[in-house]
Amino acid sequence: MSVPPLARLAGLLADPTRAAICLALLDGRAWTAGELAHHVGVVASTASEQLSRLVAGGLLAEERQGRHRYLRLAGPGTAALVEDMAAFAAEPGAAPVPRNLRDSVRRSAEARARTCYDHLAGRLGVALADSLLARGVVADDTGLTVTAPGRAWLARIGIDLDPARRGSRPMVRSCLDWTERRPHLAGVLGTALRAHAVDTGWLEPVGTGRALRVTPPGAGALYDLFGVTVD
Repeated sequence: MSVPPLARLAGLLADPTRAAICLALLDGRAWTAGELAHHVGVVASTASEQLSRLVAGGLLAEERQGRHRYLRLAGPGTAALVEDMAAFAAEPGAAPVPRNLRDSVRRSAEARARTCYDHLAGRLGVALADSLLARGVVADDTGLTVTAPGRAWLARIGIDLDPARRGSRPMVRSCLDWTERRPHLAGVLGTALRAHAVDTGWLEPVGTGRALRVTPPGAGALYDLFGVTVD
Protein backbone atom coordinates (compact mmCIF):
# COMPACT_ATOMS: atom_id res chain seq x y z
CA MET A 1 0.00 0.00 0.00
CA SER A 2 1.38 3.41 -0.94
CA VAL A 3 2.09 5.96 1.79
CA PRO A 4 -0.40 8.88 1.74
CA PRO A 5 1.20 12.29 0.98
CA LEU A 6 0.20 13.64 4.40
CA ALA A 7 2.02 10.76 6.11
CA ARG A 8 5.13 11.36 4.01
CA LEU A 9 5.11 15.05 4.92
CA ALA A 10 4.58 14.32 8.61
CA GLY A 11 7.43 11.83 8.48
CA LEU A 12 9.79 14.45 7.07
CA LEU A 13 9.13 16.85 9.93
CA ALA A 14 8.99 14.15 12.63
CA ASP A 15 12.79 13.97 12.83
CA PRO A 16 14.25 16.56 15.29
CA THR A 17 17.19 17.40 13.02
CA ARG A 18 15.02 17.97 9.96
CA ALA A 19 12.55 20.03 11.99
CA ALA A 20 15.38 22.18 13.40
CA ILE A 21 16.73 22.77 9.88
CA CYS A 22 13.33 23.96 8.64
CA LEU A 23 12.90 26.26 11.63
CA ALA A 24 16.34 27.80 11.03
CA LEU A 25 15.48 28.48 7.39
CA LEU A 26 12.45 30.53 8.43
CA ASP A 27 14.80 33.52 8.38
CA GLY A 28 14.31 33.54 4.60
CA ARG A 29 18.02 33.18 3.76
CA ALA A 30 19.84 30.44 1.91
CA TRP A 31 22.23 28.57 4.22
CA THR A 32 25.13 26.34 3.30
CA ALA A 33 24.97 22.71 4.37
CA GLY A 34 27.89 23.36 6.73
CA GLU A 35 26.15 26.29 8.40
CA LEU A 36 23.03 24.21 8.97
CA ALA A 37 25.05 21.30 10.36
CA HIS A 38 26.74 23.62 12.85
CA HIS A 39 23.44 25.29 13.79
CA VAL A 40 21.58 22.08 14.59
CA GLY A 41 24.63 20.42 16.18
CA VAL A 42 25.19 17.44 13.91
CA VAL A 43 28.11 16.23 11.82
CA ALA A 44 28.26 17.18 8.15
CA SER A 45 27.39 13.70 6.89
CA THR A 46 24.22 13.59 9.00
CA ALA A 47 23.17 17.06 7.85
CA SER A 48 23.78 16.14 4.22
CA GLU A 49 21.59 13.05 4.50
CA GLN A 50 18.74 14.95 6.15
CA LEU A 51 18.98 17.85 3.70
CA SER A 52 18.75 15.46 0.77
CA ARG A 53 15.56 13.98 2.22
CA LEU A 54 14.04 17.44 2.71
CA VAL A 55 14.89 18.43 -0.87
CA ALA A 56 13.48 15.17 -2.24
CA GLY A 57 10.32 15.73 -0.20
CA GLY A 58 9.80 19.19 -1.69
CA LEU A 59 10.28 21.18 1.52
CA LEU A 60 13.67 22.61 0.56
CA ALA A 61 15.20 23.93 -2.63
CA GLU A 62 18.93 23.76 -3.26
CA GLU A 63 21.43 25.60 -5.40
CA ARG A 64 25.06 24.70 -5.90
CA GLN A 65 27.78 27.31 -6.34
CA GLY A 66 31.20 25.80 -6.72
CA ARG A 67 31.75 23.42 -3.85
CA HIS A 68 29.03 24.99 -1.72
CA ARG A 69 25.50 23.68 -1.46
CA TYR A 70 22.94 26.33 -0.53
CA LEU A 71 19.56 25.37 0.93
CA ARG A 72 16.40 27.41 1.49
CA LEU A 73 12.74 26.73 2.09
CA ALA A 74 10.92 25.86 -1.13
CA GLY A 75 8.71 28.95 -0.93
CA PRO A 76 6.29 31.06 1.14
CA GLY A 77 3.80 28.20 1.34
CA THR A 78 6.42 25.95 2.92
CA ALA A 79 7.37 28.69 5.38
CA ALA A 80 3.72 29.14 6.37
CA LEU A 81 3.35 25.40 6.87
CA VAL A 82 6.41 25.18 9.15
CA GLU A 83 5.42 28.26 11.19
CA ASP A 84 1.82 27.05 11.56
CA MET A 85 2.93 23.60 12.66
CA ALA A 86 5.37 25.11 15.17
CA ALA A 87 2.56 27.23 16.61
CA PHE A 88 0.18 24.26 16.73
CA ALA A 89 2.76 22.04 18.41
CA ALA A 90 3.76 24.57 21.09
CA GLU A 91 2.19 24.04 24.49
CA PRO A 92 0.22 27.12 25.65
CA GLY A 93 2.23 29.05 28.20
CA ALA A 94 5.24 26.79 27.82
CA ALA A 95 8.59 27.47 26.19
CA PRO A 96 11.62 25.26 25.57
CA VAL A 97 14.29 25.49 28.25
CA PRO A 98 17.29 27.48 26.90
CA ARG A 99 20.45 25.42 26.56
CA ASN A 100 22.73 28.26 27.72
CA LEU A 101 22.90 32.04 28.13
CA ARG A 102 23.45 32.66 24.42
CA ASP A 103 20.42 30.54 23.57
CA SER A 104 18.35 32.43 26.17
CA VAL A 105 19.36 35.82 24.73
CA ARG A 106 18.61 34.68 21.18
CA ARG A 107 15.17 33.37 22.07
CA SER A 108 14.32 36.54 23.97
CA ALA A 109 15.35 38.67 20.99
CA GLU A 110 13.38 36.50 18.56
CA ALA A 111 10.29 36.72 20.76
CA ARG A 112 10.46 40.54 20.58
CA ALA A 113 10.93 40.84 16.82
CA ARG A 114 12.04 38.40 14.14
CA THR A 115 11.55 37.43 10.55
CA CYS A 116 9.10 34.69 9.65
CA TYR A 117 10.48 33.83 6.21
CA ASP A 118 9.76 37.16 4.46
CA HIS A 119 7.55 39.01 6.97
CA LEU A 120 7.63 40.23 10.58
CA ALA A 121 6.82 38.09 13.60
CA GLY A 122 7.15 38.16 17.36
CA ARG A 123 5.58 40.79 19.61
CA LEU A 124 6.37 43.51 17.07
CA GLY A 125 4.72 41.62 14.21
CA VAL A 126 1.58 40.96 16.26
CA ALA A 127 1.45 44.60 17.43
CA LEU A 128 1.70 45.87 13.85
CA ALA A 129 -1.09 43.51 12.79
CA ASP A 130 -3.30 44.83 15.60
CA SER A 131 -2.48 48.41 14.62
CA LEU A 132 -3.27 47.97 10.92
CA LEU A 133 -6.59 46.34 11.76
CA ALA A 134 -7.50 49.02 14.30
CA ARG A 135 -6.66 51.82 11.84
CA GLY A 136 -8.69 50.29 9.03
CA VAL A 137 -5.68 49.68 6.81
CA VAL A 138 -6.62 46.00 6.91
CA ALA A 139 -10.21 44.80 7.25
CA ASP A 140 -11.41 41.43 8.46
CA ASP A 141 -15.05 41.40 7.37
CA THR A 142 -15.09 38.30 5.18
CA GLY A 143 -11.42 37.44 5.30
CA LEU A 144 -8.41 39.73 5.51
CA THR A 145 -8.19 42.46 2.86
CA VAL A 146 -6.23 45.69 2.43
CA THR A 147 -8.75 48.52 2.18
CA ALA A 148 -8.58 51.20 -0.52
CA PRO A 149 -7.87 53.97 2.05
CA GLY A 150 -5.34 51.65 3.65
CA ARG A 151 -3.53 51.11 0.37
CA ALA A 152 -3.39 54.89 -0.20
CA TRP A 153 -2.05 55.46 3.34
CA LEU A 154 0.61 52.80 2.91
CA ALA A 155 1.71 54.39 -0.37
CA ARG A 156 2.04 57.77 1.37
CA ILE A 157 4.49 56.34 3.89
CA GLY A 158 6.48 54.58 1.17
CA ILE A 159 4.97 51.08 1.13
CA ASP A 160 3.79 50.41 -2.43
CA LEU A 161 2.06 47.05 -2.67
CA ASP A 162 1.75 46.74 -6.45
CA PRO A 163 5.41 46.01 -7.32
CA ALA A 164 5.56 43.56 -4.41
CA ARG A 165 2.89 41.23 -5.85
CA ARG A 166 4.33 38.00 -7.18
CA GLY A 167 2.26 35.34 -8.90
CA SER A 168 -0.76 34.15 -6.97
CA ARG A 169 0.37 35.20 -3.49
CA PRO A 170 -2.47 36.69 -1.40
CA MET A 171 -2.32 40.42 -0.73
CA VAL A 172 -2.56 39.74 2.99
CA ARG A 173 -3.09 36.66 5.11
CA SER A 174 -2.98 35.73 8.76
CA CYS A 175 -0.03 33.74 10.11
CA LEU A 176 -0.25 32.34 13.64
CA ASP A 177 2.75 33.51 15.64
CA TRP A 178 4.25 30.54 17.48
CA THR A 179 5.66 32.59 20.38
CA GLU A 180 2.72 34.97 20.86
CA ARG A 181 -0.02 32.47 19.93
CA ARG A 182 -1.75 35.30 18.04
CA PRO A 183 -1.66 36.22 14.36
CA HIS A 184 0.75 38.46 12.54
CA LEU A 185 0.44 39.46 8.88
CA ALA A 186 1.97 37.66 5.90
CA GLY A 187 1.34 37.82 2.17
CA VAL A 188 2.33 40.72 -0.09
CA LEU A 189 1.59 43.27 2.64
CA GLY A 190 3.69 41.44 5.23
CA THR A 191 6.61 41.17 2.81
CA ALA A 192 6.41 44.85 1.81
CA LEU A 193 6.18 46.00 5.43
CA ARG A 194 9.26 44.02 6.46
CA ALA A 195 11.25 45.21 3.45
CA HIS A 196 10.34 48.84 4.14
CA ALA A 197 11.21 48.56 7.84
CA VAL A 198 14.64 47.10 7.03
CA ASP A 199 15.38 49.39 4.06
CA THR A 200 14.56 52.54 6.03
CA GLY A 201 16.64 51.43 9.00
CA TRP A 202 13.72 50.99 11.41
CA LEU A 203 14.90 47.42 12.00
CA GLU A 204 18.30 45.78 11.77
CA PRO A 205 19.37 42.13 12.06
CA VAL A 206 20.78 40.80 15.31
CA GLY A 207 23.71 38.53 14.50
CA THR A 208 23.05 35.85 11.89
CA GLY A 209 19.72 34.54 13.17
CA ARG A 210 16.11 35.58 12.70
CA ALA A 211 16.03 38.22 15.44
CA LEU A 212 15.60 41.90 14.56
CA ARG A 213 16.44 44.96 16.64
CA VAL A 214 14.37 48.16 16.57
CA THR A 215 16.65 51.16 16.05
CA PRO A 216 16.03 54.51 17.81
CA PRO A 217 14.69 56.10 14.58
CA GLY A 218 12.60 52.98 14.07
CA ALA A 219 11.09 53.24 17.54
CA GLY A 220 9.98 56.80 16.76
CA ALA A 221 8.56 55.88 13.35
CA LEU A 222 6.71 52.84 14.66
CA TYR A 223 5.07 54.94 17.38
CA ASP A 224 4.26 57.93 15.15
CA LEU A 225 2.86 55.90 12.25
CA PHE A 226 1.42 52.80 13.92
CA GLY A 227 1.07 53.72 17.58
CA VAL A 228 3.30 50.76 18.45
CA THR A 229 5.48 51.11 21.55
CA VAL A 230 8.64 49.03 21.57
CA ASP A 231 9.77 47.57 24.91
